[in-house]
Amino acid sequence: MLNRYGFLGSIRLVVSLIYTKIFFYKARLIRLPFDIRNRRFIKIGRRFTAGFGCRIEAFPLDKNDEYCITIGDNVQINDYVHIGAVGNITIGNNVLMASKIYISDHNHGNYDDLISDHPMSIPEERKAICKPVVIGDNVWLGESVCILPGITIGEGCIVGALSVVTKSIPPYSIAAGNPAKVVKKYDFEINKWIKV
Repeated sequence: MLNRYGFLGSIRLVVSLIYTKIFFYKARLIRLPFDIRNRRFIKIGRRFTAGFGCRIEAFPLDKNDEYCITIGDNVQINDYVHIGAVGNITIGNNVLMASKIYISDHNHGNYDDLISDHPMSIPEERKAICKPVVIGDNVWLGESVCILPGITIGEGCIVGALSVVTKSIPPYSIAAGNPAKVVKKYDFEINKWIKV
């Protein structure tokens, strides 16, 4: 461990392991610092791993005892991932997230064609608008991906680095870009990724 992490890195790792086993005994490893807000509205599955500086926040709009964020088993999120929910974010099993990812199910204000908040209103005072986010099993999210409200990312998808996901992605697809677009789909008949 000393060769891999160095002396101070090894000490930080041991402290994180102790913290994990005391406060998140089902998790694999949660590296400190780790910020979890309103934990009672967050369900984390077994063998969860979190990198440094992760932030998971749940501030339910409906004052009930349901989970706002549900994270499946064997999920790994790397450094500085931010997940924020006021309604519902569901993350499946075996999901891998790179660093600096942002996932949110809400916006401050409504900006569609029919009902819009005035641009001179105070953003913090605008009503939070919520649309659920679902990330399927076996999904891999690249570095600095941004997932916006109302998105479903299907099972087995890959989302490329720096992508901004503004529309749902069908299962077994690779998407990339800003806004993210499907660039490949997996063909189960020939067992290959095919360009779209």
